[in-house]
Amino acid sequence: MEEVCLVWTPVADREALRKNLPEFPHSKNLSLEDKPLVDLAFSRFPPTISEFTFTNLFIWRHAYQIKIFRLKNFLCFFAENREHPFFFPPVGEGDMVECCQTLLHAMKEKGVSAKIGRVPEHLISQFDWKAEGIMVMSDRNQSDYVYRIEDLIHLRGRKYHRKRNHIKQFKEKYAYQYLTLTSELISDCLRLQTQWCDLRQCDAILGLRNESTAIKEALIHFEALHLNGGVILIDGKVEAFTLGEPLNRDTVVIHIEKANPEIDGLYPTINQAFLENHWSTYAFVNREQDLGEEGLRKAKESYFPHHMENKYALSLNEW
Repeated sequence: MEEVCLVWTPVADREALRKNLPEFPHSKNLSLEDKPLVDLAFSRFPPTISEFTFTNLFIWRHAYQIKIFRLKNFLCFFAENREHPFFFPPVGEGDMVECCQTLLHAMKEKGVSAKIGRVPEHLISQFDWKAEGIMVMSDRNQSDYVYRIEDLIHLRGRKYHRKRNHIKQFKEKYAYQYLTLTSELISDCLRLQTQWCDLRQCDAILGLRNESTAIKEALIHFEALHLNGGVILIDGKVEAFTLGEPLNRDTVVIHIEKANPEIDGLYPTINQAFLENHWSTYAFVNREQDLGEEGLRKAKESYFPHHMENKYALSLNEW
Protein backbone atom coordinates (compact mmCIF):
# COMPACT_ATOMS: atom_id res chain seq x y z
CA MET A 1 0.00 0.00 0.00
CA GLU A 2 1.21 3.52 -0.77
CA GLU A 3 2.18 5.77 2.11
CA VAL A 4 -0.86 7.80 3.18
CA CYS A 5 -0.55 11.60 3.36
CA LEU A 6 0.25 12.61 6.94
CA VAL A 7 -2.05 15.64 6.89
CA TRP A 8 -5.74 14.82 6.61
CA THR A 9 -7.52 17.63 4.75
CA PRO A 10 -10.73 17.75 2.71
CA VAL A 11 -8.66 17.25 -0.44
CA ALA A 12 -6.17 14.78 1.00
CA ASP A 13 -8.85 12.56 2.56
CA ARG A 14 -10.61 12.05 -0.77
CA GLU A 15 -7.32 11.21 -2.43
CA ALA A 16 -6.27 8.84 0.36
CA LEU A 17 -9.60 7.03 0.26
CA ARG A 18 -9.55 6.79 -3.54
CA LYS A 19 -6.02 5.38 -3.68
CA ASN A 20 -6.23 2.92 -0.82
CA LEU A 21 -9.76 1.57 -0.61
CA PRO A 22 -12.28 -0.04 -2.96
CA GLU A 23 -15.51 1.88 -3.55
CA PHE A 24 -18.84 0.53 -2.33
CA PRO A 25 -20.32 -1.98 -3.07
CA HIS A 26 -16.83 -3.47 -3.29
CA SER A 27 -14.80 -3.96 -0.12
CA LYS A 28 -11.75 -5.71 1.26
CA ASN A 29 -10.77 -7.44 4.45
CA LEU A 30 -9.37 -5.12 7.10
CA SER A 31 -5.63 -5.65 7.48
CA LEU A 32 -2.68 -4.16 9.33
CA GLU A 33 -1.68 -2.13 6.28
CA ASP A 34 -4.89 -0.10 6.70
CA LYS A 35 -3.75 1.32 10.04
CA PRO A 36 -2.26 4.62 8.75
CA LEU A 37 -5.42 5.52 6.86
CA VAL A 38 -7.77 4.53 9.68
CA ASP A 39 -5.67 6.36 12.28
CA LEU A 40 -5.71 9.51 10.18
CA ALA A 41 -9.47 9.32 9.73
CA PHE A 42 -10.04 9.00 13.47
CA SER A 43 -7.61 11.86 14.05
CA ARG A 44 -9.56 14.05 11.66
CA PHE A 45 -12.92 12.94 13.10
CA PRO A 46 -12.25 12.10 16.79
CA PRO A 47 -14.42 9.17 17.93
CA THR A 48 -16.32 8.75 21.16
CA ILE A 49 -17.24 5.06 20.85
CA SER A 50 -14.82 2.37 22.01
CA GLU A 51 -15.03 0.46 18.70
CA PHE A 52 -13.40 3.29 16.80
CA THR A 53 -9.71 2.69 17.19
CA PHE A 54 -7.83 0.72 14.59
CA THR A 55 -6.80 -1.68 17.34
CA ASN A 56 -10.36 -2.59 18.27
CA LEU A 57 -11.43 -3.13 14.67
CA PHE A 58 -8.29 -5.11 13.89
CA ILE A 59 -8.24 -7.49 16.84
CA TRP A 60 -11.95 -8.31 16.41
CA ARG A 61 -11.77 -8.61 12.63
CA HIS A 62 -12.02 -12.41 12.66
CA ALA A 63 -15.01 -12.56 14.98
CA TYR A 64 -16.94 -9.90 13.05
CA GLN A 65 -15.43 -10.53 9.60
CA ILE A 66 -14.75 -6.82 9.22
CA LYS A 67 -14.57 -5.30 5.74
CA ILE A 68 -13.33 -1.81 4.88
CA PHE A 69 -14.34 0.36 1.92
CA ARG A 70 -15.20 3.92 0.90
CA LEU A 71 -18.46 5.54 -0.09
CA LYS A 72 -17.82 8.96 -1.61
CA ASN A 73 -15.89 10.84 1.11
CA PHE A 74 -16.76 8.40 3.87
CA LEU A 75 -14.60 5.68 5.36
CA CYS A 76 -16.83 2.68 6.10
CA PHE A 77 -16.62 -0.62 7.93
CA PHE A 78 -18.93 -3.61 7.61
CA ALA A 79 -19.21 -6.52 10.04
CA GLU A 80 -20.08 -9.34 7.67
CA ASN A 81 -21.15 -11.61 10.50
CA ARG A 82 -23.68 -14.03 9.03
CA GLU A 83 -26.03 -14.02 11.99
CA HIS A 84 -26.08 -10.26 12.68
CA PRO A 85 -24.40 -8.26 9.90
CA PHE A 86 -24.09 -4.53 10.47
CA PHE A 87 -22.31 -1.42 9.27
CA PHE A 88 -20.43 0.78 11.68
CA PRO A 89 -21.34 4.49 11.46
CA PRO A 90 -19.56 6.10 8.49
CA VAL A 91 -16.55 8.31 9.18
CA GLY A 92 -16.04 11.44 7.10
CA GLU A 93 -17.60 14.59 5.70
CA GLY A 94 -20.66 14.87 3.51
CA ASP A 95 -24.30 13.83 3.60
CA MET A 96 -24.35 11.36 6.49
CA VAL A 97 -28.05 10.51 6.06
CA GLU A 98 -27.66 9.80 2.35
CA CYS A 99 -24.64 7.60 3.06
CA CYS A 100 -26.57 5.56 5.64
CA GLN A 101 -29.56 5.25 3.33
CA THR A 102 -27.34 3.98 0.51
CA LEU A 103 -25.81 1.32 2.75
CA LEU A 104 -29.13 0.13 4.14
CA HIS A 105 -30.94 0.05 0.80
CA ALA A 106 -28.09 -1.88 -0.78
CA MET A 107 -28.48 -4.58 1.86
CA LYS A 108 -32.26 -4.59 1.42
CA GLU A 109 -31.85 -5.25 -2.30
CA LYS A 110 -29.78 -8.30 -1.36
CA GLY A 111 -32.49 -9.47 1.03
CA VAL A 112 -30.26 -8.86 4.06
CA SER A 113 -31.67 -6.99 7.06
CA ALA A 114 -28.37 -5.36 8.00
CA LYS A 115 -28.32 -2.41 10.38
CA ILE A 116 -25.98 0.46 11.09
CA GLY A 117 -24.88 -0.30 14.62
CA ARG A 118 -22.80 1.32 17.37
CA VAL A 119 -24.10 4.76 16.37
CA PRO A 120 -23.10 7.38 18.99
CA GLU A 121 -25.72 9.67 20.49
CA HIS A 122 -24.32 12.84 18.94
CA LEU A 123 -25.05 11.46 15.46
CA ILE A 124 -28.58 10.53 16.47
CA SER A 125 -29.32 14.03 17.70
CA GLN A 126 -28.00 15.75 14.56
CA PHE A 127 -30.59 14.41 12.11
CA ASP A 128 -34.30 13.67 11.84
CA TRP A 129 -33.82 10.01 11.01
CA LYS A 130 -37.54 9.20 11.19
CA ALA A 131 -38.32 11.74 8.50
CA GLU A 132 -35.74 10.02 6.30
CA GLY A 133 -37.43 6.62 6.66
CA ILE A 134 -34.92 5.29 9.14
CA MET A 135 -35.81 3.78 12.50
CA VAL A 136 -33.63 4.46 15.56
CA MET A 137 -33.30 1.84 18.30
CA SER A 138 -31.39 2.17 21.56
CA ASP A 139 -28.67 -0.44 22.09
CA ARG A 140 -28.00 -0.40 25.84
CA ASN A 141 -25.91 -3.57 25.78
CA GLN A 142 -23.33 -1.90 23.52
CA SER A 143 -23.22 1.46 25.33
CA ASP A 144 -19.83 2.33 26.80
CA TYR A 145 -19.03 3.08 30.44
CA VAL A 146 -16.98 6.27 30.82
CA TYR A 147 -15.28 7.20 34.11
CA ARG A 148 -13.28 10.11 35.42
CA ILE A 149 -9.68 8.92 35.60
CA GLU A 150 -9.12 10.93 38.76
CA ASP A 151 -11.93 8.99 40.44
CA LEU A 152 -10.47 5.60 39.52
CA ILE A 153 -6.96 6.55 40.59
CA HIS A 154 -7.82 8.02 44.00
CA LEU A 155 -11.01 6.05 44.79
CA ARG A 156 -12.15 8.71 47.23
CA GLY A 157 -15.35 8.59 49.24
CA ARG A 158 -17.62 5.98 50.78
CA LYS A 159 -18.79 4.60 47.44
CA TYR A 160 -15.29 3.33 46.68
CA HIS A 161 -14.71 1.83 50.13
CA ARG A 162 -14.90 -1.77 48.88
CA LYS A 163 -12.49 -1.10 46.02
CA ARG A 164 -9.97 0.50 48.37
CA ASN A 165 -10.34 -2.38 50.78
CA HIS A 166 -9.76 -5.00 48.07
CA ILE A 167 -6.61 -3.21 46.92
CA LYS A 168 -5.37 -2.83 50.52
CA GLN A 169 -5.88 -6.52 51.24
CA PHE A 170 -4.11 -7.48 48.01
CA LYS A 171 -1.10 -5.29 48.83
CA GLU A 172 -0.88 -6.67 52.37
CA LYS A 173 -0.99 -10.26 51.16
CA TYR A 174 1.26 -10.16 48.10
CA ALA A 175 4.68 -8.76 47.30
CA TYR A 176 3.98 -7.56 43.78
CA GLN A 177 5.60 -5.47 41.08
CA TYR A 178 3.86 -3.27 38.50
CA LEU A 179 5.74 -2.87 35.20
CA THR A 180 5.08 -1.22 31.87
CA LEU A 181 4.34 -3.91 29.32
CA THR A 182 7.22 -4.50 26.90
CA SER A 183 7.73 -6.99 24.09
CA GLU A 184 9.81 -9.17 26.41
CA LEU A 185 6.73 -9.81 28.58
CA ILE A 186 4.33 -10.68 25.75
CA SER A 187 4.94 -14.44 25.95
CA ASP A 188 4.14 -14.38 29.67
CA CYS A 189 0.88 -12.52 28.99
CA LEU A 190 -0.06 -15.07 26.32
CA ARG A 191 0.63 -17.81 28.84
CA LEU A 192 -1.68 -16.17 31.40
CA GLN A 193 -4.41 -15.79 28.77
CA THR A 194 -4.16 -19.49 27.92
CA GLN A 195 -4.39 -20.42 31.60
CA TRP A 196 -7.38 -18.08 32.08
CA CYS A 197 -9.14 -19.72 29.14
CA ASP A 198 -8.45 -23.19 30.47
CA LEU A 199 -10.18 -22.21 33.72
CA ARG A 200 -13.14 -20.61 31.92
CA GLN A 201 -13.40 -23.25 29.16
CA CYS A 202 -13.19 -20.69 26.38
CA ASP A 203 -13.27 -23.30 23.63
CA ALA A 204 -16.81 -24.26 24.61
CA ILE A 205 -18.18 -20.69 24.69
CA LEU A 206 -18.18 -18.71 21.44
CA GLY A 207 -17.98 -15.27 23.09
CA LEU A 208 -14.98 -16.23 25.22
CA ARG A 209 -13.31 -17.95 22.30
CA ASN A 210 -13.66 -14.80 20.18
CA GLU A 211 -12.39 -12.66 23.05
CA SER A 212 -9.36 -14.90 23.47
CA THR A 213 -8.56 -14.60 19.77
CA ALA A 214 -8.84 -10.80 20.02
CA ILE A 215 -6.55 -10.67 23.07
CA LYS A 216 -3.93 -12.82 21.37
CA GLU A 217 -4.09 -10.62 18.26
CA ALA A 218 -3.50 -7.53 20.42
CA LEU A 219 -0.55 -9.11 22.21
CA ILE A 220 1.07 -10.58 19.10
CA HIS A 221 0.77 -7.24 17.27
CA PHE A 222 1.46 -5.15 20.37
CA GLU A 223 4.29 -3.11 18.84
CA ALA A 224 2.71 -2.67 15.40
CA LEU A 225 -0.50 -1.40 17.02
CA HIS A 226 1.44 1.09 19.20
CA LEU A 227 -0.43 0.06 22.33
CA ASN A 228 0.40 0.91 25.93
CA GLY A 229 0.17 -1.78 28.54
CA GLY A 230 0.95 -2.78 32.08
CA VAL A 231 1.53 -6.00 33.99
CA ILE A 232 1.56 -7.11 37.59
CA LEU A 233 4.17 -9.66 38.62
CA ILE A 234 3.93 -11.80 41.75
CA ASP A 235 7.01 -13.85 42.56
CA GLY A 236 8.35 -12.90 39.14
CA LYS A 237 5.32 -14.30 37.30
CA VAL A 238 2.85 -12.24 35.24
CA GLU A 239 -0.51 -12.56 36.99
CA ALA A 240 -2.34 -9.64 35.32
CA PHE A 241 -2.00 -7.52 32.21
CA THR A 242 -3.89 -4.67 30.55
CA LEU A 243 -3.80 -2.80 27.23
CA GLY A 244 -5.13 0.60 26.22
CA GLU A 245 -4.59 3.68 24.05
CA PRO A 246 -5.98 7.18 23.48
CA LEU A 247 -9.49 7.31 22.02
CA ASN A 248 -9.63 11.08 21.57
CA ARG A 249 -8.00 14.18 23.02
CA ASP A 250 -9.36 13.76 26.56
CA THR A 251 -10.30 10.07 26.74
CA VAL A 252 -8.40 6.78 26.74
CA VAL A 253 -9.93 3.38 26.08
CA ILE A 254 -9.03 0.17 27.88
CA HIS A 255 -9.22 -2.68 25.39
CA ILE A 256 -8.12 -5.54 27.59
CA GLU A 257 -7.77 -6.26 31.28
CA LYS A 258 -7.04 -9.81 32.33
CA ALA A 259 -5.95 -11.22 35.70
CA ASN A 260 -5.61 -14.49 37.53
CA PRO A 261 -9.16 -14.93 38.89
CA GLU A 262 -7.88 -16.83 41.91
CA ILE A 263 -6.07 -13.77 43.30
CA ASP A 264 -8.46 -11.42 45.11
CA GLY A 265 -7.96 -7.71 44.54
CA LEU A 266 -5.82 -8.14 41.43
CA TYR A 267 -8.30 -6.57 38.99
CA PRO A 268 -8.86 -3.31 40.91
CA THR A 269 -5.12 -3.06 41.58
CA ILE A 270 -4.03 -3.25 37.95
CA ASN A 271 -6.91 -0.97 36.92
CA GLN A 272 -5.71 1.71 39.34
CA ALA A 273 -2.01 1.23 38.61
CA PHE A 274 -2.40 1.40 34.82
CA LEU A 275 -4.35 4.65 34.96
CA GLU A 276 -2.01 6.21 37.51
CA ASN A 277 1.19 5.26 35.69
CA HIS A 278 0.13 5.92 32.10
CA TRP A 279 -3.02 8.02 31.78
CA SER A 280 -3.19 10.53 34.64
CA THR A 281 -3.06 13.50 32.23
CA TYR A 282 -6.31 12.44 30.54
CA ALA A 283 -9.75 13.32 31.92
CA PHE A 284 -11.74 10.18 31.12
CA VAL A 285 -11.38 6.46 30.54
CA ASN A 286 -13.77 4.46 28.37
CA ARG A 287 -13.99 0.91 29.68
CA GLU A 288 -16.20 -0.33 26.88
CA GLN A 289 -19.58 -2.08 27.09
CA ASP A 290 -21.12 -4.85 29.18
CA LEU A 291 -22.70 -6.78 26.27
CA GLY A 292 -25.79 -7.36 28.37
CA GLU A 293 -23.95 -9.78 30.67
CA GLU A 294 -25.28 -9.36 34.21
CA GLY A 295 -21.97 -10.01 35.97
CA LEU A 296 -20.06 -7.67 33.71
CA ARG A 297 -22.69 -4.97 34.07
CA LYS A 298 -22.55 -5.23 37.85
CA ALA A 299 -18.75 -4.98 37.80
CA LYS A 300 -18.73 -1.90 35.56
CA GLU A 301 -21.47 -0.19 37.56
CA SER A 302 -19.50 -0.80 40.76
CA TYR A 303 -16.98 1.79 39.56
CA PHE A 304 -19.73 4.44 39.24
CA PRO A 305 -19.39 5.76 35.67
CA HIS A 306 -19.32 9.50 35.10
CA HIS A 307 -21.57 8.96 32.06
CA MET A 308 -22.56 6.43 29.45
CA GLU A 309 -21.62 6.77 25.79
CA ASN A 310 -25.03 5.69 24.56
CA LYS A 311 -25.22 3.85 21.25
CA TYR A 312 -28.02 3.15 18.81
CA ALA A 313 -28.85 1.06 15.76
CA LEU A 314 -30.37 2.36 12.53
CA SER A 315 -32.54 0.33 10.18
CA LEU A 316 -35.04 0.95 7.40
CA ASN A 317 -38.63 1.31 8.57
CA GLU A 318 -39.73 -1.33 6.05
CA TRP A 319 -37.90 -4.01 8.01
